[in-house]
Amino acid sequence: MTKRADITAAARSWIGTPYHHQASVKGVGCDCLGLLRGVWREVMGAEPEKAPPYSPSWDEVNPQEHMLRVSHKYLRPRELTCRVEGTVLVFRMRDGAVAKHCGIVVPGNRMVHAQEGHGTVEVTLGPHWDRRVAGAFSFPGVR
Repeated sequence: MTKRADITAAARSWIGTPYHHQASVKGVGCDCLGLLRGVWREVMGAEPEKAPPYSPSWDEVNPQEHMLRVSHKYLRPRELTCRVEGTVLVFRMRDGAVAKHCGIVVPGNRMVHAQEGHGTVEVTLGPHWDRRVAGAFSFPGVR
């Protein structure tokens, strides 16, 4: 079984990785999904499916909600207010736009995420992030 502390350690080990759209190589480059994919590989093993090409734009309007659909497929849904260590949060960055940003909750009401212009960083969760949460999930088999 995977422990929440293992997820935190894996996520934090990516801090400082530069932002690179659709990449997932620790220390070289990743985006938010690449960070999640890399943490999955470290704590769960092989990725369950290959990520399709996707736009970096947060303004995209798409009724398919691909990130949320895939999250429901491979992760365990939690209440939107869940901020337990190791929780994956999926964000809708613009009203009416598709949910396509994610981060991993770490202790101290913080999360690790990757963002253009910042790379992979740890930030405090607060109202800015709370109002954008579109989904909260746990890795399968986490205790």
